[in-house]
Amino acid sequence: MAEVFAGRARQVWRDASLSAVVAGAVAVVVSFAGPLTIVVQAAHAGGLDEARLSSWIWAVAVGSGVTGFVLSLRHRAPVVAAWSTPGAALLVTQLDDVPYATAIGAYLAAAALTVLVGVTGWFDALMRRIPAAVVSAVLAGILLRFGLDAFGALEDGPAVAGVMLAGYVVLQRVAPRYAIAAPLAAAVAVAAVTGTLSLGGTRLSLATPVFTMPAWPAEALVSLTLPLFLVTMSAQNAPGVGALREAGYAVPSGPLVRDTGVASAVFAPFGAHALNLGAITAAICAGPDAHEDRDRRYVAGLSCGVLYIAVGLFGTTVAGLFSALPPALISAAAGVALLGALGGSLSGAFTEAHNRGAALVAFLTTASGVTLLGLGAAFWGLVFGTACRVILRQTKQNTNSTKEPVRRE
Repeated sequence: MAEVFAGRARQVWRDASLSAVVAGAVAVVVSFAGPLTIVVQAAHAGGLDEARLSSWIWAVAVGSGVTGFVLSLRHRAPVVAAWSTPGAALLVTQLDDVPYATAIGAYLAAAALTVLVGVTGWFDALMRRIPAAVVSAVLAGILLRFGLDAFGALEDGPAVAGVMLAGYVVLQRVAPRYAIAAPLAAAVAVAAVTGTLSLGGTRLSLATPVFTMPAWPAEALVSLTLPLFLVTMSAQNAPGVGALREAGYAVPSGPLVRDTGVASAVFAPFGAHALNLGAITAAICAGPDAHEDRDRRYVAGLSCGVLYIAVGLFGTTVAGLFSALPPALISAAAGVALLGALGGSLSGAFTEAHNRGAALVAFLTTASGVTLLGLGAAFWGLVFGTACRVILRQTKQNTNSTKEPVRRE
């Protein structure tokens, strides 16, 4: 065993390169610059204290790091694990109504479903069976409020929000890789200059994981588990597998999804809502900028994993840094981080004319925030949108079948 480990270590050392390490570092910066602000918002919505927030950050960062490192080494591919950004966005709207212990139970249930579709090989089949337009519409409904809040932040913090939004637009043209990280750094600098940045309570300290015993109320589990599972599968794992295959890596989707589900279950009691395959971050690590030799790019995945773990260990400090930011900056950063996902979801929902009716029902139901029978808007968006699609599709088929054939002379 020791010889095998030493042999692998020597191989990694030979394959290592500065470009791969930098690519992994950039992926970490992209992850923390935008998506983590949504986790912070979700924690604030649920009224979580600093200890549980730092534990949540520890769980998603260390969990992602360990998972990505192991999978990259096992498959010799730059597999990047991350936390579910749309899942965190869903929690912003749910944690104010769902007790935290119940949310932990929902995380575990969603992880179990993830393991199930990975082990059985149902992942690809599931993604084909679920109406893609309806899932995209539900995701768009979840993300809509973040886009609106990003521009609404111009009223409360015009300087920081303006820098964030304008910087994003400009850098999308000249340097899209840094379109979130660079404007965030500039906005933080503006906050410091204008006196709205408060670092007095920030301290350098290791995070202490906080274990929470899950609760299992049926209504809350259904309301949160199914939407969390579906948006993570469709918006994270499916594009994550696609990004690796697009880069030329013949990765097995089932085992990858299974392993992210196992990791989610392990870290869920400490706050991790869902661990999954990264898509944008995977594209960074799997691209030619990481290394010209595709077989050596897996080092970027290892680098990303190690840096995730290093940052996650200081979850208390990270939580303190985000708490020091003005609320307008948090809203603007979260919205900017999700603009691309929102645009993609709207496009996926409304591109095909025959699905627009069902997608519109799913989108408006989810965006409304309605709660019926104790079940949240995302769940009803899936139900109403799917039902509408079935009805409209059946109606169209019946209409076509009753048309008389045109006689040709």
